[in-house]
Amino acid sequence: MRAGPARPLRAADMKKDVRILLVGEPRVGKTSLIMSLVSEEFPEEVPPRAEEITIPADVTPERVPTHIVDYSGNEYSLVGEANVICIVYAVNNKHSIDKVWTSSANFLIIAMYPFYFRLPLILVGNKSDLVEYSSMETILPIMNQYTEIETCVECSAKNLKNISELFYYAQKAVLHPTGPLYCPEEKEMKPACIKALTRIFKISDQDNDGTLNDAELNFFQRICFNTPLAPQALEDVKNVVRKHISDGVADSGLTLKGFLFLHTLFIQRGRHETTWTVLRRFGYDDDLDLTPEYLFPLLKIPPDCTTELNHHAYLFLQSTFDKHDLDRDCALSPDELKDLFKVFPYIPWGPDVNNTVCTNERGWITYQGFLSQWTLTTYLDVQRCLEYLGYLGYSILTEQESQASAITVTRDKKIDLQKKQTQRNVFRCNVIGMKNSGKSGVLQALLGRNLMRQKKIRDDHKSYYAINTVYVYGQEKYLLLHDISESEFLTEAEIICDVVCLVYDVSNSKSFEYCARIFKQHFMDSRIPCLIIAAKSDLHEVKQDYSISPADFCRKHKMPPPQAFTCNTADAPSKDIFVKLTTMAMYPEDHYRDRLSRDMGNTDRIENLRKIWVFLKTAFHARLRCMCTCNRCTFCICQNFLNSDLLQSVKNKIFTAVLNRHVTQADLKSSTFWLRASFGATVFAVLGFAMYKALLKQR
Repeated sequence: MRAGPARPLRAADMKKDVRILLVGEPRVGKTSLIMSLVSEEFPEEVPPRAEEITIPADVTPERVPTHIVDYSGNEYSLVGEANVICIVYAVNNKHSIDKVWTSSANFLIIAMYPFYFRLPLILVGNKSDLVEYSSMETILPIMNQYTEIETCVECSAKNLKNISELFYYAQKAVLHPTGPLYCPEEKEMKPACIKALTRIFKISDQDNDGTLNDAELNFFQRICFNTPLAPQALEDVKNVVRKHISDGVADSGLTLKGFLFLHTLFIQRGRHETTWTVLRRFGYDDDLDLTPEYLFPLLKIPPDCTTELNHHAYLFLQSTFDKHDLDRDCALSPDELKDLFKVFPYIPWGPDVNNTVCTNERGWITYQGFLSQWTLTTYLDVQRCLEYLGYLGYSILTEQESQASAITVTRDKKIDLQKKQTQRNVFRCNVIGMKNSGKSGVLQALLGRNLMRQKKIRDDHKSYYAINTVYVYGQEKYLLLHDISESEFLTEAEIICDVVCLVYDVSNSKSFEYCARIFKQHFMDSRIPCLIIAAKSDLHEVKQDYSISPADFCRKHKMPPPQAFTCNTADAPSKDIFVKLTTMAMYPEDHYRDRLSRDMGNTDRIENLRKIWVFLKTAFHARLRCMCTCNRCTFCICQNFLNSDLLQSVKNKIFTAVLNRHVTQADLKSSTFWLRASFGATVFAVLGFAMYKALLKQR
């Protein structure tokens, strides 16, 4: 691995600017250093204090605006504004050198209070042109005592010696500080740095074999430094590692120890920017924490829209699963799952996940269960999903701008209802019922678990969610079941869903009453499809303590009849009700229209419409037919018009419109509709009879 030209860093990767404060005893040359840098020559007359100098970003090596401030007196407020302090002393003045001890201590205390942030320090030995010796032996004990001191530079404002280097090191101390990375006393990297680089190594080890092969090293080099490594350069890197540590290279790949050794070598040789470029590319800030901008990229979600993973995200998760499924059994064992979560700062999944998604006979999460859990997280808490994808390195491995590219925000549900089609793949079903009515059995049945397997679930491992794939008309969709706890009134959040599953226990006479009450309170006037489940149908059915039976209740409120269901089976329970629920969620308008058609066919309302039509036809068509058959007069023209295909087509369309539109509105206020329909029929009859009289008089 070799540092090439660094990629352009994002705004979040680096500080916005660098503020350098020059401090020191009087007459050590602070102002002269600034004047020599600006004019590139030693000033003949030096002012008591230099004005603040701003160096534009385009002329600095790091492409960051740099402000240089000359400190004078006791202006401690300037210390709080600075992010690096240069303590200047005169190499030829022993008193000035001795004062460095005091200055270092004083400015460290000032810099730490009240900002609680340790500013990097740089020792600057000016006037080196006046002596023939170095002050480094005297300064070295000070550097060893204060770890905040980044480096020491001897320079000369008069000869312009190391002036540019001085301010370059000052910039570097801010943008690429040594403190978070390396401990000079112990000559090794700090634990936080090792932890961050270990995560980066595991993300880059795409085949999870414990080494970075040539392809993985080249990919790492390209995404961090925008330049590949030649084959000979790769061998040179490995040879350097082999020379210093025995287990740094294995099977022609760079091990974790070799990877850490290389970065230690970079830091020791003063090339901190190489390690910082890698760290910032993988989302770390100056404190070696993942930045909020990296973990939580901006994602706008309008109201009534949901969030789903797109095709690219599923491909990434598939490769992540395959990477950690070492035994290739299409399931993640506890050890494999633990290995996957090593790139996380904490274990994100609890034991309830095993009862939320599909597992194998040993209770290990299967491939389908793995994708289902990610789908569930995306739907319920998309910010957490973005965070998890950030830990896995999604944006780095897929070379995307951020994790937001993995998310699809669905369109407003109202648009789906208008267009009578949906592009969504995840549908939410709220499961409502009394306690012990069988709701948990419904949830676990979605995962293919019968009653015997459900009894093995510990109470503290139970889940209120279940998610699995369901096939509807050959399309794979996700059905998400949410167990709603029993309460007198549901909250607004508990009402929002795509379909409702009302569950009652056929062996409990008081079970259905709760479902009926909840339906009337929240869903009777709603357009959310509802399905009633008669759970525990293998037990003896008792009469429900309600005014009407569940079947009559469904007929009255235009719902499908109660669906018998039991999970007390030898094999996996039937999934028919889940297909029906998903279909109702996908096509709510069709279900609603079917409800009306069934209801109209089972009542006298359709007969009333037909009687109105028969009455009109009898009152006018029959009378006209008996008056004349010449096919030339007004009567015959009207008679032929009534028998024409055009009028029959119009009649059918009006009849359909009445059923599908007006009767749909009438479902909410049926008595008002029928009053209006009767009044309209009467007016139509009177007008028709008046027309008939007028025609008869003309005849």
